[in-house]
Amino acid sequence: MRSDRFRQLLDTPGPFASIYFEDSHDTHDAADQLELKWRGLRERLEQQGVADSVTADIEQAVLELRPPIGRSGRAVIAGATGVVVNEHLLRPTTTPVVRVSELPYIVPIVEHGFDPPNYVLVEVDHAGADITVRSHGTLRSETVDGGGYPVRKAAGAETPGYGDPQLRTDEAARKNVRAVADRVTELVDETGVDAFFVVGEVRSRSDLLAALPERVLRRAVPLKVGARHSGYDLDEVQRAIESWFVRRRLRAIDDAAQRFGAEIGRRSGRAAEGLGAVCSALRQGAVDTLIVGDIGDATVVADETLSSCAPNADVLSEQGAAPAKTLRADEALPLLAISVGASLVRTDERMAPTDGVAAVLRYAPTLH
Repeated sequence: MRSDRFRQLLDTPGPFASIYFEDSHDTHDAADQLELKWRGLRERLEQQGVADSVTADIEQAVLELRPPIGRSGRAVIAGATGVVVNEHLLRPTTTPVVRVSELPYIVPIVEHGFDPPNYVLVEVDHAGADITVRSHGTLRSETVDGGGYPVRKAAGAETPGYGDPQLRTDEAARKNVRAVADRVTELVDETGVDAFFVVGEVRSRSDLLAALPERVLRRAVPLKVGARHSGYDLDEVQRAIESWFVRRRLRAIDDAAQRFGAEIGRRSGRAAEGLGAVCSALRQGAVDTLIVGDIGDATVVADETLSSCAPNADVLSEQGAAPAKTLRADEALPLLAISVGASLVRTDERMAPTDGVAAVLRYAPTLH
């Protein structure tokens, strides 16, 4: 998971309230159930001394976010100035979590969330396309009309001497597809999306893909869920897009596990395992991917600015930093990873690193 989506947390003053709960919307009384769950969450926030103004902001975030489709979890993180994160999760945490601490707790998002995807959706036929762009949480739509007509041959006979009507319709269709391809290329280059999705009947999709430059074609994902103006289910398209991003995340976990295993195996120095080694690599900005497993209640000691941390005060002092605070490792390490631009991966059964934490490194640093 890319760390840039969490960077706002670095500039938000604490303390933080991090809340995770189930907000599935798959029963007729889902709205009433959400209200009941919020009452329990609010009571736990009040017991932990969260300011009334922050609790009110969290209540608004909990109750006013658009309901999910089916089973879902929810993540809400608020700092002293209000809500910073409010999003659905692919699945809920095992039990509700209400944690109030100096730092935000983001591990459940790394495990159950998905990057709010930026993408381009192209609904194409031989008359043009409807294009939707999702960028940084906002949607915008446009229609491309290449101006080529007719795109279908008339049913009746045409007057001899005016050329083959099939040739004219074919050329009109090619003109429209080229216009769509040009606009898609502009949008993909402009937004830098990792993928764009194509909906349409088979020939329309194929003709569009054939008209794209190779650099754009590599990002194309055809979706076989309907055709333009066919009245297909938009929710089905959204589910297909989300499924693609979920599969991509699973591939990222596989990749991190394989890279870590390979670097450990060759003893290259470009992998770290355990609290001490990972803290040292984070301090030196060497972490490319932080791999978070079951850290439990482990703590680290950090300096006043949270630029360095270590398993204990003695090690931190050896690194030239003054011990100032003791923090939960499952909060401090992900936040330090965000500060150095590292990606975040939650381990599954494929890995069980020492102390529940490991890292793939950008280079071989001096590890303490």
